[in-house]
Amino acid sequence: MSAVSSIPYKSFVKSLFTDFKQLTKVGLSVSVVITSITGYLLGTEEVNYITILLLSIGGYFMVGASNAFNQIIEKNTDALMQRTKNRPLPAGRMSSPAAMLIASVFTVLGIGILYAIDPKCALFGAVSIFLYTCAYTPLKTVTPLAVFVGAIPGAIPFMLGWVAATGNFGIEAGFLFMIQFFWQFPHFWAIGWLQFEEYNKAGLHMLPMDRKDKGAVIQIIFYTCVMILMSIAPVLHVTGTFYIYPFTAVVIFLLGLLMLYFGYALLQSQDNRDARKLMLASVFYITVVPILYVVDKFLH
Repeated sequence: MSAVSSIPYKSFVKSLFTDFKQLTKVGLSVSVVITSITGYLLGTEEVNYITILLLSIGGYFMVGASNAFNQIIEKNTDALMQRTKNRPLPAGRMSSPAAMLIASVFTVLGIGILYAIDPKCALFGAVSIFLYTCAYTPLKTVTPLAVFVGAIPGAIPFMLGWVAATGNFGIEAGFLFMIQFFWQFPHFWAIGWLQFEEYNKAGLHMLPMDRKDKGAVIQIIFYTCVMILMSIAPVLHVTGTFYIYPFTAVVIFLLGLLMLYFGYALLQSQDNRDARKLMLASVFYITVVPILYVVDKFLH
């Protein structure tokens, strides 16, 4: 009897946990946390594991809160798209008040934990949540410029790690911000290309000039070039104490060329398969480049 009755309970708990992961986008949150940690390792002279733990938890809460607020605002929009209609809110498995409670608790905890590291970290965390929720999310239904606004909170984590390590926002943190800022354009426009029909159906403007054409791909290629230049700039000793060896710069340049190759392929074909390859190459780039920076630093 108890074994039978425990099955629905276990299923309920599993479903609740799955919905919680979807609401806070655990996969994305973890990737952001890893990016923050690499920023910390680049900036620190002596690794403090308590700071890394606080940065990880605070960063997760920060991103989780942003995603939860985003899904509350876009509940009706998400219901229109195949990719998002099964999220907890549009599917009716979670109420908006429950999601709001989670988002609010995450915001307070995230900012509080980041404040314990450094007040500047808390400020950047608060700015990130505010811009993502109150500017980027509503602007998606109004203008393609929403991607530019969204790139600001999206670029904060890498910089946040450096600030957590040093307590300073200088040229080094600025460059880390710019690298991730410019990376987001080819990445999100590749996704915008793949999901263009779905986004269009939901009234979201996620491609430059709101068109799926060669003009959009030319902008993808342009911003990829700027991203590459920003990424290898530390080899020129123009980024303060943030410096990389020429060999590291060459490897990063080659990774950037891989993205450019798929961008050019998309320009020629305008095919979704090449857009997907570009998107995957961009994920590979932003995963590997911060690791290369950290390895390079500890080889100095």
